[in-house]
Amino acid sequence: MSDDFLYRFQLERAGVGGALVRLDQSWQRVCTNGDYTRPLAELLGKTVAASALFTGSIKFEGRLSIHLRDSGPLRLLFADCTHDGELRGIARWDGALPQAPVQLESSARLAITIENAATDTRYQGLVPVEGTELARAFEGYFERSEQLPTRIVLAAADDRCGGLMLQQIASSGGTAVGDADGWNRVGHLLATLTREELLGLPPEQVLLRLFHEEGLRLQPAQALAFGCTCSRTRVEDMLRSLGRSENESVLAEQGSIDVNCEFCNRRYVLDAEDVAAIFASTPQTSAPVTRH
Repeated sequence: MSDDFLYRFQLERAGVGGALVRLDQSWQRVCTNGDYTRPLAELLGKTVAASALFTGSIKFEGRLSIHLRDSGPLRLLFADCTHDGELRGIARWDGALPQAPVQLESSARLAITIENAATDTRYQGLVPVEGTELARAFEGYFERSEQLPTRIVLAAADDRCGGLMLQQIASSGGTAVGDADGWNRVGHLLATLTREELLGLPPEQVLLRLFHEEGLRLQPAQALAFGCTCSRTRVEDMLRSLGRSENESVLAEQGSIDVNCEFCNRRYVLDAEDVAAIFASTPQTSAPVTRH
């Protein structure tokens, strides 16, 4: 039985909104698509959980993605999640894979991108990473890019990952909602949450244990699942962009063009007939006419 969900909730007394995510089958699917050691998988699991958490704090139709790039051996952490709960992720590392816990470097840069399909708009926030822990880096992003006080707890194991996020709610005039001590109080409560509780207890039990005196209002769960955007059409568009001569060169050398999706390991194989069909359907541009 799948245990992949996103819960949104409000703490009405404290004036705080939040989200809780747990990933089971979808996280295991992400893991099977890459050759990750435990430390690298843990970092990726936290990133994937965070991508789902962040969709819980906004209303949009589209995709939210996280990119973390570094000049060190950690080349890339990437995860994204759609508004309807489809997510994926990938990590890239230079050299021998890490066997010890990975700490972020000061040279790392964090970008969060929101692509809103309903309005056909794209927003990206880019900030330097603050601290060596992933959760602290995300908190720093919201403080710096969104001016939004945020607290985040993330955890990942071999078969499961999850996260819990709190954000202070502001009124239309910019003042905090809730009592004066609410934000500090729920922050101290969140600090008592253990990794075992976050990954193992039912979500209602986690939230009630932490916030039963804060006017907890829990919304229905949203299902989450692994989802990849690759398709044969996308592959054909990519090959078309490379040009006919580049494709024919690969065909002459290898006999076919093989494309593997990094996210889901799906393999696309195209032969000479397939490539000819791609360029037969490409509109031909006429040579410009010179007039005197």
